[in-house]
Amino acid sequence: MRLLVCTTQVPFARGGAELLSEGLCAALREHGHQAEIVALPASWTPRPNLITSALAWRLLDLTQVDGRPVDAIIATKFPSYAARHPRKIVWLVHQHRQAYDWYGTTLSDWGAQPGDAELRRVLQRLDRRTLGEARRLFAISRNVAARLKRFNGLQATPLYPPSPLMPRLQPGPSEPYILSIARLDRAKRIDLLLRALAESRSELRAIIAGRGPALAELQQLTRRLGLTQRVRFAGFVDDATAVDLFARCRAVYYAPVDEDYGFATIEAFAAGKPVLTTSDAGGVLEFVRHDESGLIAAPTPGALAEQLERLADPALACRLGQDNPTRVAHIRWERVVATLLS
Repeated sequence: MRLLVCTTQVPFARGGAELLSEGLCAALREHGHQAEIVALPASWTPRPNLITSALAWRLLDLTQVDGRPVDAIIATKFPSYAARHPRKIVWLVHQHRQAYDWYGTTLSDWGAQPGDAELRRVLQRLDRRTLGEARRLFAISRNVAARLKRFNGLQATPLYPPSPLMPRLQPGPSEPYILSIARLDRAKRIDLLLRALAESRSELRAIIAGRGPALAELQQLTRRLGLTQRVRFAGFVDDATAVDLFARCRAVYYAPVDEDYGFATIEAFAAGKPVLTTSDAGGVLEFVRHDESGLIAAPTPGALAEQLERLADPALACRLGQDNPTRVAHIRWERVVATLLS
């Protein structure tokens, strides 16, 4: 088949959505299909750009390329699913969360400007129509599917994407550090880990890998809490370094606010490591079971500190992580391709 993977690219930004579209395109080719990525740049400010970006997708003719038909498109990230095609498949990464579940919270400035409520209604109508056109509708997690049902009344089938690191990840020694590997922004709540470390009586260290707009703020908080000897900011790490960090850590911290999915969870599991998370972490909780495959705490520094103290015991961490590779063994590109195109 001739297939187009449609995604939105925010210039100078790269994250899980980009890994997903690249991995999907490569997997489609490996299974004998012709596949290409179609990415349009997007900017979320000022607000009207959201509608303009959706209109740009709507105006494209993706039914053919150079006179040869395109058999199907697979749309992923908002607003790529506004594209039209008689065989449109959607594998939804997420919608524009600032206008959905983050609306009116500290994670979004939506709700503070005149006209936000009306534009929010416009976006929800747009999503309901364009997502409703899909011949088949999937979501990257049960959590994303539940949001789609809640806000738009549409039913999606959960389909988990693999991480490109998974074939290389394997258990290693349990060294006394907690690994955080995520974009450094407020929604990922790295500050919660730092505050928990400051309250914990254990001597565990933390390695924080990633980059993002909250870096300076997190470094300042580290100094203020007296954690400079226990916390290392590793910045962006390449794949080989990431594999090594996963292999040697005691556990992985991953506790965003109501996460869509999160590659860090399944990467930790593939490396045989437990995940330390919170009771409001969303998609992470589709994998982590307290005292079985990780530890779940209330989203407070004190509650997390108690679980950090338990992870001072390497035998406990080993027990929690030992069966985790088998728990994610079914997340494979072969299954994704077969399901999307069935």
